[in-house]
Parts: sequence; structure tokens; C-alpha cells
Amino acid sequence: MSINYDGKVAIVTGAGGGLGRCHAIELAKRGAKVVVNDLGGSVDGTGAGSEAAQAVVAEIEAAGGAAIANGANVAKFEEVELMVKQAMDTWGRVDILVNNAGILRDKSFAKGTLEDYKLVLDVHLMGSVNCTKACWEIMREQAYGRIVVTTSSSGLYGNFGQTNYGSAKMGVIGMMNTLAQEGAKYNIKVNALAPTAGTRMTEGLIPEEAFQLLTPETVTPAVLFLVSEDAPTRTILGAGAGSFAVARIVESAGKWLPPEEQTPEGIAAHWDEITSTAGETQPQMGAEQTMKMVGLAMEGLGIKQD
Repeated sequence: MSINYDGKVAIVTGAGGGLGRCHAIELAKRGAKVVVNDLGGSVDGTGAGSEAAQAVVAEIEAAGGAAIANGANVAKFEEVELMVKQAMDTWGRVDILVNNAGILRDKSFAKGTLEDYKLVLDVHLMGSVNCTKACWEIMREQAYGRIVVTTSSSGLYGNFGQTNYGSAKMGVIGMMNTLAQEGAKYNIKVNALAPTAGTRMTEGLIPEEAFQLLTPETVTPAVLFLVSEDAPTRTILGAGAGSFAVARIVESAGKWLPPEEQTPEGIAAHWDEITSTAGETQPQMGAEQTMKMVGLAMEGLGIKQD
């Protein structure tokens, strides 16, 4: 099966370098018309310039593809709206959105400032919200959309010195979980990429030998799959060094405690049963937790369930 994007229009944010550049180039190679968005700032989000995005556009065009550059700051909705308008004015549709733009302000929680915390959330989380919101009605009306948010192991599992980054990266998972439900009847699929790549955001954090294996080119195939016509939805796909894995949020089967044991001491006494991995499930919506808890209670109380 060959995957291509002929006739499709894609927006890739933070596409002036690293992962975003690779995503944009490979989408264009397979037929997509691409909006190459990049603010042109440094890793910490300071500064701006259009040279990086324009260079990627030139590279795509030299290979026979179609692309336009855009310098919108994804943290500013008004600029994002103009970016989407540019895509619509140029090509008349938006089929694919890859939320890739990001910055780092790494510091331990004790030393980091709230200003840095808010800035990281604004770019990673609100940037993804802004871009998705600006495309959402277009995708609904055309009954087609493929959206990728970029999460991270720092959000899924934690990483010292990245409380701000990890909070934002877990936030986009909550966004994905709900939008995948809301977009289903409009053929809008929403997925998350959890990349491990040797880019300017990870340089110096990873041993050189490993850094050389973690090329953006080994991650981008995951994005190409997640924005394809037959893509899954609501999937967290990890990628790095040519390896791919799916992360899942699971919940233990749970344990109902009788009223006299519904105490912190009761929880402690039954902790092994409560945390047992036997019977773990992967809920598909929040209400499933409520239904499970009520079901366990009714069973424990001997109340007949219809």
C-alpha cells in the first residue's frame, strides 16, 4: 500500500528546522501542498525571522513540490487565523495539521519562573489549540481532517527540569482524547506523536553516539502514517531511531470497599488489589470510569444491575 497526499493541503508548525522541516519536506514529496510555518525564533522562543521557513520552501520547490512560508506565532490566535486564511486563499482547503512548534525553558520547578511556565504552555498547548481551532470548522465542512499534536515522554512519564514542558505535553493528550471523539462523525482523526529525535532542542542532553541515531528522518514516518487517509485516531505513537511504539493510558480493574473500609486505612489495607494490573482496561471516554465505579459499588452492595 502506497501512502500519498495528492490534492491535500498540510500546515506544519515549527517547520523551519528539525522535526518540522523533515515533516514538511516528506509530506511535499508525497504530493501535499505545504504551509511551512516557523516564527524563526531561538530554542527558548526569543527572536523571530522568516529565513528558516523560506529556506524550507525553496528546498521543497526545488524538488518539484508546492509550499508557502508563514511566520505566524502559534501562541497568537489572530496570527494563526491569518496563516489558515493564507492556506485557504492559496489552495482552498486544509486537510492536514501537524502541531510541531515548540520551545524550551528548562529549569527545576524551584528555580523556574511562572513567566517561563506560562510561555511554554502558551506555545505548546495553546499553540496547538489555536492552530486546531482555526482549522476545525474547515475540516468539519469538508468532512476530512487529519491532526497531529506533539507530546513527549516528559509529559507521559516525567523528566527532571521540565515541569512546564511536561505539563504542556500532557495537556495536548487531553485535547486529543476529546477532539478524537468530537471529530469522529466528520472524518477528522486526531493523534499524538511522542518523538525522540536529535534536534537543537535535545542537543547536549543525549550522548553523541545516541544523538546520531536519533535523526528526524527516523521520526517523520510516524507523522506520515498518522495523517494518512487510513490513519487510526486517538493514538499516541512513539518514534525514534527507527523504532515505533504505542503508549496507552490504562486503569486498573479497581476494588470496591464496604462503607466501614472506605477510609484511608481501608485503601492502604487493599492497596495491592487496587493497584493490581490484572484486568486493566483502556477507557475510551471519561464516563467509563464513572460507570465502572458505580458498577463495582452495586455489585458489592448486592444491587441487581440491568
